[in-house]
Amino acid sequence: MGRLYEAYIDLKFLLNRGYRKSSALEFVTNHYRLPAEGRYFLARCVFSDSWIIGVYGKLVRTAGDAILGVDGFNVLITLESLLDGVAIRCEDSLVRDIKYQKKYKVNERTWDVLRLMILSIKSAGPREVVIFYGKSVPRSGQVKKATQELLEELSIVGRVELVKSPDFELKKFEYVATADTGIIEKVFHVIDLVDIASTLVGVKPMEFKVALRIFDEKLK
Repeated sequence: MGRLYEAYIDLKFLLNRGYRKSSALEFVTNHYRLPAEGRYFLARCVFSDSWIIGVYGKLVRTAGDAILGVDGFNVLITLESLLDGVAIRCEDSLVRDIKYQKKYKVNERTWDVLRLMILSIKSAGPREVVIFYGKSVPRSGQVKKATQELLEELSIVGRVELVKSPDFELKKFEYVATADTGIIEKVFHVIDLVDIASTLVGVKPMEFKVALRIFDEKLK
């Protein structure tokens, strides 16, 4: 057992006793002198048991003929990680990336990944979809245009909006597609579009325990 696994055990202990995640994370990462990679892994993937139970109660596979709000760039970043083989199914069952990437960077794969996201939305079966993109991201206008065209091509009722804060807008929805914890704690239902996409393309995310073992060995 290496230092990352020991840090995980300590972090889990503190979270289950009600300590704030930021404080607990700061303590264990400093104590075990974890590099940024290890810290980010723990931050993204480790949760208290009460959080895990709460998210389990919110996770659904379909939108139940409701309006679905989508955290556009959040989903695109994670889809790219899935296709790269580095996305992780975290303790709360949601698939997340572990790249420290504050803003999405449009690249040559964006348009293929975008189509995969729209196909996943179609599979979720919402009555209508509203996809939000942060307007401060370079080339977000191009992504908006391409997204709207794909919605029309695949006969999905919906619209695409460029907004200052997708988080703020998404918290108003009952059904949301995101892996952002700040949004998840405020909504009733969560759909993991990346999990749906993994079935469509036949690429499975790495399970948390497997990822923990790999990172632990790496950081020994």
